[in-house]
Amino acid sequence: MGERRIRWKLFPSYLIVTLCALAAAVWFVAKATEKFLDDRTEVGLTQRGRIIERDITAGLRAGDHAGLDAFCKERGKDSGTRLTVILADGRVVADSDEDPAAMENHKDRREIAEALAGRPGRAVRRSTTMHRDMMYVALPLVRGGAVDGVLRVSMPLALVTDALRPFLAHLCWGAVLIAAIAALVALWIAHRIAAPLEALRAGAERFAQGDLSSRLPHSGIAEIERVGAALNAMAAELDERLRTVVAQRNELDAIVASMAEGVIAVDNAERVISMNAAAACMLGVDGAAAARKTIQEAVRNPALQDAVARALAADEPVEAAIVVHGEGERFLKAHGAVLHDAGGARAGAVIVLNDVTRIARLENLRREFVANVSHELRTPITSIKGFVETLQAGAIRVPEEAERFLGIVAAQVERLDAIIGDLLLLSSLDEAEGPMKIPVESHTVREVLESAVQVCAVKAGEKRMGIVIECDPDLRGMFNAPLLEQAVVNLVDNAVKWSDASTRVVIAAREDGGEVVITVQDRGCGVSKEDVPRIFERFYRVDRARSRKLGGTGLGLSIVKHIAQVHGGRVMVDSELGSGSTFGIAVPAR
Repeated sequence: MGERRIRWKLFPSYLIVTLCALAAAVWFVAKATEKFLDDRTEVGLTQRGRIIERDITAGLRAGDHAGLDAFCKERGKDSGTRLTVILADGRVVADSDEDPAAMENHKDRREIAEALAGRPGRAVRRSTTMHRDMMYVALPLVRGGAVDGVLRVSMPLALVTDALRPFLAHLCWGAVLIAAIAALVALWIAHRIAAPLEALRAGAERFAQGDLSSRLPHSGIAEIERVGAALNAMAAELDERLRTVVAQRNELDAIVASMAEGVIAVDNAERVISMNAAAACMLGVDGAAAARKTIQEAVRNPALQDAVARALAADEPVEAAIVVHGEGERFLKAHGAVLHDAGGARAGAVIVLNDVTRIARLENLRREFVANVSHELRTPITSIKGFVETLQAGAIRVPEEAERFLGIVAAQVERLDAIIGDLLLLSSLDEAEGPMKIPVESHTVREVLESAVQVCAVKAGEKRMGIVIECDPDLRGMFNAPLLEQAVVNLVDNAVKWSDASTRVVIAAREDGGEVVITVQDRGCGVSKEDVPRIFERFYRVDRARSRKLGGTGLGLSIVKHIAQVHGGRVMVDSELGSGSTFGIAVPAR
């Protein structure tokens, strides 16, 4: 059965109660009026009987029954009342409407019996002779202390009913009018009570929909007013708490979203609750699409899945190393711990991912660097040791051999000195810890280029190579002149070493986009595309055998890169195997 609104529950109840009360009142008034009329009729009949009582008593004393009958017929006709005289033995001797001789004995009539007992009698019944309802009043006729007979005065009840009927009609119409008014009043009262309740319902629905800023209106009804005040207080408190929770959640979301570490939260069924942008980026997945999926569906990485399972099962934090394969290998360090709800029960686990790819690569570079340094230092040291032992073994007594061996030892010492010098320079550049941590001044670029050419002129002359400078004499830049000169020297020295004899090296400088760009172009053997990404790494050589033969330390281009970085600049290379190379360095112009 469908739900009804409260006003349609209150209105029928009020109306039924009102109608029942009105019906009871109408019935009571009708009955009271009917009784009142009966009593007035009885009084009237008694008074009429008292008026003729003396005449009737005199007739009975005289024994003139015929005269009594005539008297009753006359008086009954005049008063519209039926008059009957009954002897003590119950015989009827006079009647205003009937022949007394034809009438039966009335001694057993209730009103007659009461009158014969010496007190007035009253009865309402259907007359057997008149065949209609009558009201009878019997008066005892007393003589000498004894009842000689009874004077009965009666009249049809129809006269009373006829008198009562208009009143009852008016009463009923009045009741109908009162019922209509009562219905309207009941409807108004039901609306008066239901309207504040409807407002409470509408307000509660707004609260349920999240609109906690609205307030319930005043109703003017004390009980509903207290309920509304309680709901308003509840809404205000909920609004404050929700604002606090939302603010805390937003703060937490902002913190988690801005974290460099990846954060993954899972429930006890290993379904992803949340995944921040850093974690999605590290794992190469869509964080929004991963929500509510199991970790096996969201991220296909066995190591991470195992870490999640162990974190959910363990009481202590767990750690794991994860490798993500994609465009390039990414190394992650995972830390997992159990999540608990407000009741202290296990609610899931949180996994924090740290991207240690750079650290891993740096560690690989460190190991490779140590190995390269060891190798680069061991080679000349081994050579020096071998020739020294040869000299100690007697070669020193042969002047020609001794001179040759000492020349080789000197060359290896110079190589060691060059390696150590380059390592010290790289170390000092590393200590700058970022761009513009070195003193810089405004210099003309051509002066730096000419100084670098002078340093390399001897080697270039040995190979009959020309060095050409293409630079505006007025071009200036903000840089550290000695360091920039060292970078250009390294680039030109490389170009000379790797170029064929009788070729030329072109040094060009220009301003481009707020940078001073210096390029060194040669016609050497060039660099393959596979080697270009690593060409600026320490000790990296395209051709190790030829590089050692030419006397390189493997650190020249790395030094160029670091000099560019401490200036806030960059390095560049454009090379094709067999067609020469163009190396460049760019530093800020201002």
